[in-house]
Amino acid sequence: MEQDFQTSFIPKKPLVEERVTTSRPVGLVTVFSIFIFFTVFLISGGLYFYQTILIKDIAGQKKSLDSAQGSFEKSKIIELQLLDKRLHASNEILSKHITISPIFKLLENITMKNIRYTKFDYEFEPKKDSKLKVKMSGQALGYRSIALQSDLFSKNQNLIDPVFSNLSLDASGNILFNLDFFVDKDFINYKKNFLVKGSE
Repeated sequence: MEQDFQTSFIPKKPLVEERVTTSRPVGLVTVFSIFIFFTVFLISGGLYFYQTILIKDIAGQKKSLDSAQGSFEKSKIIELQLLDKRLHASNEILSKHITISPIFKLLENITMKNIRYTKFDYEFEPKKDSKLKVKMSGQALGYRSIALQSDLFSKNQNLIDPVFSNLSLDASGNILFNLDFFVDKDFINYKKNFLVKGSE
């Protein structure tokens, strides 16, 4: 008796096993890295465009400067530069220039009637270049007059360290004396005394 064999060449089970793929959640580090990447990309692009704008702006300003410079005459520019140097030089000379007239005006105001001066001389102290040394000689009717005059000198802020010395009697009974004091350069500065006062 013949047996029926049914053979099938089609497998009933798949030869390759199907793998189920599960999606993994994206990590925080990955998200942060992507964010940093795009941020750097955007900043780089922005800087590139900004640099391009700046280069164009600089070129435009240079062009306008060149055209403005070309509109001036070179001879006029040289003349103005020379004038500027002369003004600076004269200003420097004027700031160092002194005038003695403020000392005479001060002496006129504070000298007593019974005292007169017979000699006036001045010099700059080499170690005290900010001060002028004044040397004077004079006559007084008495020692009391010299004492009162010395007090007036010491109270004045423009006269520094006034000293009466070499007191002696002349044939008429008058007191002869020498007087030394210092004056600050600001007090006798020509620019401060005349130009500033003249502008007021």
